[in-house]
Amino acid sequence: MRVKKRKSANDDTVGHVPAASYNVVEEPLAAYGSSEGPFKMLNVVKDSEAYPNQKALYLSVIRGGLPRQSLDFLLEKTGLSLLEMAHILDTTDRTLRRHEGHVLLSREHSERLLEIAQLYSFGEQVFGSLDVFRQWMSAQIPALGGQQPKSFLDTSLGINIIMAEVGRIEHGVFA
Repeated sequence: MRVKKRKSANDDTVGHVPAASYNVVEEPLAAYGSSEGPFKMLNVVKDSEAYPNQKALYLSVIRGGLPRQSLDFLLEKTGLSLLEMAHILDTTDRTLRRHEGHVLLSREHSERLLEIAQLYSFGEQVFGSLDVFRQWMSAQIPALGGQQPKSFLDTSLGINIIMAEVGRIEHGVFA
């Protein structure tokens, strides 16, 4: 995190930061990815201007529920199968198939899909290609104990572990 400097008595601004925004703690954009990326992965259009910050926008989407068609779109983008996604969402593929295109998914399912969309959007940015990132997600990674990164997608903690690993790769830290 980065804390902006406090305005001194003689300065109207510090660097290029307007005086009104001093003492505001900012989290790096990479922690959440841009809001456009995850929504593009889900084929959802949201007006981010209507929300005070990215977290409020994400909360609104989760609370409102994603349409079932977002799941289909995410499956296509990630290359995950319906069976894999059913395992990730802790449900059955039959239950997922039963939902129709405009039916809204539960908060839990919407939250997990948004987390996965954030991860894949970030991975595409870091790896330079969604196809390359998808290959990495299916590879056995030594830093993850020889497991496939996609096997971590069934929990928020697992997704955070993969986000952190991708962040290390972004910064050239391979361990």
